[in-house]
Amino acid sequence: MSLNKLSYYNSSSTDPYHNIATEEYLLRHVAPGECILYVWQNFKTVVIGYNQNAWKECRVRELEADGGSLARRLSGGGAVFHDLGNLNFTFLVRSTEYDVARQSEVILKAVQSFGIPAMRDGRNDLTADGRKFSGNAFYRTGDYCYQHGTILIRADMQKMERYLNVSAEKLQSKGVDSVKSRVVNLCEYVPDMQISDMRAALLRAFGEVCGLEPAPLSESGLSAEEIGEGARRFGSWEWRFGRRIPFQYEMTKKLSWGEVLVQFHVAGGIVKEAAVWSDCLDVEFPGLAGEAFVGTRYGSEEWDELPGKMEKETHRERMAELVGCLKEEN
Repeated sequence: MSLNKLSYYNSSSTDPYHNIATEEYLLRHVAPGECILYVWQNFKTVVIGYNQNAWKECRVRELEADGGSLARRLSGGGAVFHDLGNLNFTFLVRSTEYDVARQSEVILKAVQSFGIPAMRDGRNDLTADGRKFSGNAFYRTGDYCYQHGTILIRADMQKMERYLNVSAEKLQSKGVDSVKSRVVNLCEYVPDMQISDMRAALLRAFGEVCGLEPAPLSESGLSAEEIGEGARRFGSWEWRFGRRIPFQYEMTKKLSWGEVLVQFHVAGGIVKEAAVWSDCLDVEFPGLAGEAFVGTRYGSEEWDELPGKMEKETHRERMAELVGCLKEEN
């Protein structure tokens, strides 16, 4: 089925839990043949990926002491900083209409309309002169999909560096010295650019790229009860931080598919609890990998059998690399 309806929704809220819950609500209600463009902003928030360790990725105490929030999203990928100088977007569609290239083209066209040399860099970054102004992540549940990301317009780079706890190894792998040097605000190219300017450009580009006239969604047409319930869940300690297991062994490593933090609680030589945290875009794998280690003898030949127990080929490959690295370290 091809697209036959474009809808857009501008959130008036800057509460991260409300906005993430709205995103989930729109995903559940997107119709066949429809693409929804959801545009939103969060106030002073670090948003981590589904499988990331909150304490590892964010200086939580500093963030909260400054009145900020820690949020966890449904999609994979790495941690990002949101403030009111940043504009977030989400494309929500059914799987038959899901097209990353087309969706990314909407963002590129909007940014290029200001004369900025924007381009797509790999699967999940949009850059200008080699510096990232938009990081993207992806999520699918059943027949429902979304692509979402940031657009840095005049974000506070000092606060970004203050709250994000990016590892030296990860920065070194990208050939840079700090978080700040990896990213760029679009106001460096267009000093008088406003958030409202980019909102309008996104809406124009959405219609031009997709060849249809976007229609607005009204707030009154959304279920406040359902979104409120989602906001409470996304704002809960259990969702944001999870269960921090007592661990006796820990390893952090940059692998071919992403940075990984592995934690083990071992008693009597047996792995009693295991947690695998990662910024990889694959939402499933870290949880499956952690479960696989439980009950095994720590560092034994049993680990060599774990890749073969994974159902997906990509998971088998990632597990083999992870096990090899762990055995080398131990």
